[in-house]
Amino acid sequence: MTEMELPWVEKYRPKKLENVIGHEDTINRLKSYVISRNVPNMLFSGPAGTGKTSSSIALARELFGENFEQNFLELNASDDRGIDVVRNTIKDFARTLAFDSTFKIIFLDECDALTSDAQQALRRTMEKYTKTCRFVLSCNYSSKILEPLQSRCVIYRYKPLSPKDVDKQIELVAKKEKLDVDEKAKEAINYVSQGDLRKTINILQACSTLNTKITDETVYSVASRARPEQVQEMLVLAVQGKFLDARKKLDELMYDYGMSGEDIIKQIYRETINLDEKHLSEKAKIDLVDTVGEYDFRIVEGANERIQIEALLAQFMKYKK
Repeated sequence: MTEMELPWVEKYRPKKLENVIGHEDTINRLKSYVISRNVPNMLFSGPAGTGKTSSSIALARELFGENFEQNFLELNASDDRGIDVVRNTIKDFARTLAFDSTFKIIFLDECDALTSDAQQALRRTMEKYTKTCRFVLSCNYSSKILEPLQSRCVIYRYKPLSPKDVDKQIELVAKKEKLDVDEKAKEAINYVSQGDLRKTINILQACSTLNTKITDETVYSVASRARPEQVQEMLVLAVQGKFLDARKKLDELMYDYGMSGEDIIKQIYRETINLDEKHLSEKAKIDLVDTVGEYDFRIVEGANERIQIEALLAQFMKYKK
């Protein structure tokens, strides 16, 4: 596969630590490990698309050079999450000597999906093969990792990237792919991606197939997201007691943008907080956030999303001024 055929997410994956966007403190510490050639077991925790996998692969490249694959094993724990993976695949790789280096690196992605038994087995494996192997664990929620495993690792927390960092990546990709991204489109990408750089690059690639000039309209359409003002308009209509008009607006969102119930609930939550004080008081917002949480739970549990969202809009009508 040539570089031209690669998905942009892989094409623009940083090859070096200095190219990883954001997380300056974490990256500086990883660079110091490369200089000292001494890497501890590590746990990278944070939301998707914030640079956990990219940091690990860049670290391995800088430690082992271009043939880093011989000393680097990447496993996605959500595929193979049982104890057999720890007993077989990981142990077989860990017990052999490193090629042209003093140690190997095993990168376990999404290890919060590992079963409890597999995590227990991993504890002993980490200690037993310390001389030949280092472990880098990556997860979305560190609370799902057993405490004894956490205590064996240096923990680095990756937070969602700031709009400034996301804009930096947008400009980099736009320059290389000769795209014209206007300011409103950047704001729209930031709104949709919420600090997830993988999502940002995927949106750019999807938009580029339609036109080299990217506008906010294209971004919302490609990402199947409604404009914030459209959701706010629906909520304001509900608060004003115009239920049928709010319902009509909901039809537009669900059918024109092809949004699922969960997508709409998430945007309702965000825009409830952002609604102007003249429409909703602070106290009403607090009550409604609790209500939105309840309806979100119902949809996740399998209730009819259309009925639940309409019922949620009816709840907004209680706060008519």
